[in-house]
Amino acid sequence: MIQVQNLTKDFSLNKKQRRELGNEYKDSKTLRAVDDISFECEPGKIFGLLGPNGAGKTTTLRMIATMLKPTSGTISVLNYDSVSQGQKVREQIGFMTGQTALYDRLTPAEMVRYIADLHGMEKVTFQKRKNHLFDILDMHDFADRRIARLSSGMKQKTSIARTIIHDPPIMIFDEPTSGLDVMTSRAIMDLIRSCKDDGKTVIFSTHRMGEVNQICDNIAIIYKGKLFFNDTLDHFKAEMTQPTFEDEFIYRVGDA
Repeated sequence: MIQVQNLTKDFSLNKKQRRELGNEYKDSKTLRAVDDISFECEPGKIFGLLGPNGAGKTTTLRMIATMLKPTSGTISVLNYDSVSQGQKVREQIGFMTGQTALYDRLTPAEMVRYIADLHGMEKVTFQKRKNHLFDILDMHDFADRRIARLSSGMKQKTSIARTIIHDPPIMIFDEPTSGLDVMTSRAIMDLIRSCKDDGKTVIFSTHRMGEVNQICDNIAIIYKGKLFFNDTLDHFKAEMTQPTFEDEFIYRVGDA
């Protein structure tokens, strides 16, 4: 369970940043990236956090993962506070983003083993878990190649495997299929579904509306740091006034 209450994040702006942001920020010393948002993510369900680029999605996810400290508000992860109990929170979370760096000189098998060792996984448990993940993600054929020689899709699969190897109860996927081919995207979506089937709490951030429609149970729409929708996917569909899911999303964001 993740509980986010009245979450706000401000970033300080220097003169150069104010100029780059335009007249709206010429007299501002801060930029509010996330503005007083609240939501809950439940075990065994996939929570979709939606919004255009720059909406505040990644900032929100990084605060949940303790990579950023909130300006105000609270985040509870399995009853641990993200600020005062940050280490406990990090132990519960697997955070996967498209910008996650990998060690080029290692192989996927070595990379995953390295992370497992950091989490103190026993050898038998690790081997079983690794085989399970490599089966789902179809990684066995390139498990022993150097990461530097892998395609972007293979690297993304490696990044996911190393993120989830320690079997955390909370999974955060930030744009996990961005820029990937159809086959790789499908493998990643299957893994996200398996996290739900295992009873994990899953946050899935994407701009691909088709993916949201396939796997999400609950969704929230964030735009310019504010939350404009927070309910079940079925409720969203029931309220739709536009012909497609994507059209409805664009309509709501435009109206916001």
